Amino acid sequence: MIRIGIVAGEASGDLLGSHLIQALKQKRSDIEFVGIAGPKMISEGAKSLYPIERLSVRGYLEVIKHLWGLLKLRRELLNHFLSDPPDLFIGIDAPDFNFWLERKLKNKGVKTIHYVSPSIWAWRKNRINKIKKAVNQVLALFPFEPALYKEKGVPVAYVGHPLADMLPIEPDVAGAREILKLDADALIVAMLPGSRQSEVQQHADLFVQTAKQIFAQQPNAIFLVPLITRETRRIFELAIFNEHEALPIQLLFGHAHDAMEAANVVIVASGTATLEAALLKKPMVITYRMSNMSWQLLKRMRLQPYVGLPNILAEKFVVPELLQDDATAEKIAQTALDLVNDKEKLAAIKSEFTDIHYQLKQNTAEKAAIAVLSHLK
Repeated sequence: MIRIGIVAGEASGDLLGSHLIQALKQKRSDIEFVGIAGPKMISEGAKSLYPIERLSVRGYLEVIKHLWGLLKLRRELLNHFLSDPPDLFIGIDAPDFNFWLERKLKNKGVKTIHYVSPSIWAWRKNRINKIKKAVNQVLALFPFEPALYKEKGVPVAYVGHPLADMLPIEPDVAGAREILKLDADALIVAMLPGSRQSEVQQHADLFVQTAKQIFAQQPNAIFLVPLITRETRRIFELAIFNEHEALPIQLLFGHAHDAMEAANVVIVASGTATLEAALLKKPMVITYRMSNMSWQLLKRMRLQPYVGLPNILAEKFVVPELLQDDATAEKIAQTALDLVNDKEKLAAIKSEFTDIHYQLKQNTAEKAAIAVLSHLK
């Protein structure tokens, strides 16, 4: 039996991991997976030694608060793998957690693969030297990443992004509206405040106030807010209650894809959801708020003027970004309405995002599985 150690750090990693496990099992039936996995990976047969939520911490201050627990968990996981070494270890994203683990395992003779390049093209570029010591290969999701690794002599394979394989080139807006029982003529605004509790805490009041601003100008507007946990739903419900005003906000359990596909415009916290919105060819306003200390640290280390994945991939501001102090309800609302009313801009956005879709559509799980199998006897 081939044994693969695998660690994913959040929902997007769980999705990548589940597709990879499925593709690997189709090629070889004698592989088992153990480490830290989310529900999708577990449903494909992975054994999770710890809940994936233990790793879902974002922002410098938030990480510091949970640091002792994260270090203890990482040490326990390392001891587990050293006592019973896997044939291969795959770290999926979660770079600060996984690179340490990968380096320790590689030094003990375990082959290591890191799936998802950290954003060395955006900040902390010097990490590439640490990555070289930690991994036998990087599996990169974006087409501009391999050149950065090859320049430093790090083995790398471009595998594309699984969302580009999953989503159709042409979105079905009418079908999504039918699924969600929405008026075909309504102005639908999808609002995605993030997947973590800390993100929703930062964005809930802002998004509710933005909805209020839009509704004042567009009384036919309906706001869809997909959330994935009871805790994040509770935070958003409290923000609605605190506004003391009846607004057409529909909270959804999941259904982020349907909400974005049905929407005229998307207001989204920076992260993987921005890429999904782009692949659905949606105009969007990218926003983000974090603690001021985290923001000041991040600002000093940024290498690019944009933070949203669609803009990074296009290497220009295709869609607007309103971050930190610029992230006010008035600015976000007006920017979103300006986008919806600019037909020329909407056509240009759709064209750019279609080009990005074709670039990223690479049959990712298959390519990643082939790369992984090349390291196994």
